Amino acid sequence: MEDKKLGLLSVVSTGIGLVVATSCLLSLCRGTASIGTMFIVSVVIACLLNMTTAASLAELNALMPKLTGGLAQYTLVGLGPFVTLVSMVGGYLICNSLTAPAEGAMFAFALKEILNLEIPAPFLSVGLTILLMLVNLKGVDMFAKIQDIVAFLLIGSLVILGIVGALGLGSGEQVEQLPAESSFLDGLSASAEAFWLFIGVEFIIPISSSVKNARKNVPLGMFLSLGVIAVIQIVMIIGLNRYVLLEDLGTSPSPHILYGVRLFGKFGQIWIGIVSILAAISTQNSVISSISKICQGMSKMNMLPEFFQKTNKDGAPVVGIIFFSAVIMIVEGTGLASTDAISFLILTASVFWMVSYIITHINVLMLRKRLPNAPRTFKTFSLVQIIGILGTGYMVFSISSDPAEKLRILGIVGLIFIGLSVYAVLWIKFRMHMPLFKPVALNEVMAMEHPLYYRTHKRKNQKQITS
Repeated sequence: MEDKKLGLLSVVSTGIGLVVATSCLLSLCRGTASIGTMFIVSVVIACLLNMTTAASLAELNALMPKLTGGLAQYTLVGLGPFVTLVSMVGGYLICNSLTAPAEGAMFAFALKEILNLEIPAPFLSVGLTILLMLVNLKGVDMFAKIQDIVAFLLIGSLVILGIVGALGLGSGEQVEQLPAESSFLDGLSASAEAFWLFIGVEFIIPISSSVKNARKNVPLGMFLSLGVIAVIQIVMIIGLNRYVLLEDLGTSPSPHILYGVRLFGKFGQIWIGIVSILAAISTQNSVISSISKICQGMSKMNMLPEFFQKTNKDGAPVVGIIFFSAVIMIVEGTGLASTDAISFLILTASVFWMVSYIITHINVLMLRKRLPNAPRTFKTFSLVQIIGILGTGYMVFSISSDPAEKLRILGIVGLIFIGLSVYAVLWIKFRMHMPLFKPVALNEVMAMEHPLYYRTHKRKNQKQITS
């Protein structure tokens, strides 16, 4: 089985594949349109904050290695079942059910632009999801092959497009921007928008059990992913400023394709369209694989229905893959993901993710206090977690420069968390039969990985109910 393990390249490509999405290209263009090259400051700040989260995740993974549920299991040990259920269902399952279809919609848009197809966009996006569902059902080896190839082409294309633009080597005409009026404070404020450019590197954690030398390659893969992405984004910002007027960049419905056109004309349009397609494929491939494993891990903890544990002959969590792919296809089929509300949707999803990251930092601090002598092959100073909590908290309350939009975003997030809280109380009380806020012992959570654990405790709970 060792020859089917994932190497460092696959770990990095998984991290980049989830993070570098078409929606990230849109966010990058819109952030650049708002404050020009000062958006580089935003990118650097957002990258460093996400690196604090990567550090916390690496320490938790070192303490509890090879857990398929990842953050769910860490939070169960750190803060108990209530916080785990609310943060995981809200921060991952709901978020990805809304944002992954957006990638499919952008894939369809790019394909129609390149080939001048008359096929309705939902047919194309649903077709992509079906194809990736079948790939993931073939197990981790097929997932890695697709991910490595797509990530290589994606990174290579973005690097070349960025460098050509930054050095002024494109065949298009360079523009002269108006004198910059933005400041460092503007860059700091816009870092909340830049945060989306790095969200998702933690999806490396659920595949850690399939990684060679996971103790080294998992944390290294997360940091390398974030670093590579930051460099790519910075070079792209410089290129955008050379070839597209910021006003045009801000008003274009597809600013990343506009950049390709201004850089190389029709050839550039096709190239950036292909990049968009690769980004959508890479993102959905990573999401379907990782979310299904998270659902599998949560099911082992009795936090989701038992059927999510079912695997096929290739070891793939078959129910999770099919279920989550079906949810994506339903949203894609309705056309909701292709509306003009995509930017609002991204910002709303960002808040859910930021809350999950804050909880990750708190988990580290809580477990250091409760288990100070437990062996850890990776550890940072508490200052890293404190900076992560304060910085990410600032991002939440700076999610939009428009007060009305910010109020709507925080209102929606609040209402969803209230609904999830009701669900969590009912599920934990009547299905899990556990105290809401009592952390579960680390050795018990580790034992949950064994398939007999769920069956044994299920029979035990049934006996308690009948007695």
